[in-house]
Amino acid sequence: MDQSDRNDPRNILGGLDDFDESTPLAAQLAEDARRRMELEGKQFPRPPETKILTVANQKGGVGKTTTTVNLAAALAIGGLRVLVIDNDPQGNASTALGIEHQAGTPSTYDVLIEDVPLAEVIQPCPDVENLFCAPATIDLSGAEIELVSMVARENRLRNAIATLLDDDEHGDYDYVFIDCPPSLGLLTVNAFVAAREVLIPIQSEYYALEGLSQLLRNIELIRGHLNPTLHVSTILLTMFDKRTNLSRQVADEVHQHFPTQTLEVSIPRSVRISEAPSYGQTVLTYDPSSTGALAYRAAAQEMADRAAAASSASRPQHERQPVAAHSTEDVNE
Repeated sequence: MDQSDRNDPRNILGGLDDFDESTPLAAQLAEDARRRMELEGKQFPRPPETKILTVANQKGGVGKTTTTVNLAAALAIGGLRVLVIDNDPQGNASTALGIEHQAGTPSTYDVLIEDVPLAEVIQPCPDVENLFCAPATIDLSGAEIELVSMVARENRLRNAIATLLDDDEHGDYDYVFIDCPPSLGLLTVNAFVAAREVLIPIQSEYYALEGLSQLLRNIELIRGHLNPTLHVSTILLTMFDKRTNLSRQVADEVHQHFPTQTLEVSIPRSVRISEAPSYGQTVLTYDPSSTGALAYRAAAQEMADRAAAASSASRPQHERQPVAAHSTEDVNE
């Protein structure tokens, strides 16, 4: 068997038949091999309209930016056109996507404060086709103060995104992710007002749910006063370690409280995921065969499939096409 045969996931999975999958290592190898087979060449279904999601959690260190860039990259690899708006002055999402964001670079600051069109600051990700980013620079750290005196200050990002999506030449995106700072300032409020959905990463550790009730209350305030369409659509468990009782208990509690929003796929604690940003990459380009990369691709597929299923369920029965009427291309998607 040559090197390419050894790397074929079907051969890897077949070689595990004699292993006891009750052992953690063999079980993880088998799961990774199955995911590689399922995801190989997979094209994700397009949503019927652009999905705009703010990725938020007021607790720091839960994998918010990591989740933003890796889900975005996974969806782009799955054939969708994805935009990441970096609305955090730290600019970590821009770093992970390999996007230029030194001081003076056209950025979300210029969009929010100077009314520069969003299309003029967007840059393509150099490593992933169909993935784009509106970067954040250090200038954004002063935007909170400058926004205070502006008219309709909470709506500036929403208006910029609406203008972009109305542009036939530049606005053809399937997903827009907004990465925001771990605080409820005007930058985060702008992100909540601009989005239709909230994606909440939750760390699989003791303090996972601490502050979540406050975040949900803040989302309800935004719904009541500024954005009635906003809702929590997706919860993703991060830094999950299936070997520990604590991670499993946290996962059970989250699934119990949010059964429809919580993804079945969870993201494991991974050195590769942590290393990737230091190379200006997502884990999907840094180590695409790693457990973390496969987990993010599986989570992206679950998100895309849920969006497609929700769209189908919302259509009137007489408008739905029978399976036999679908083309081969549609079925493969």
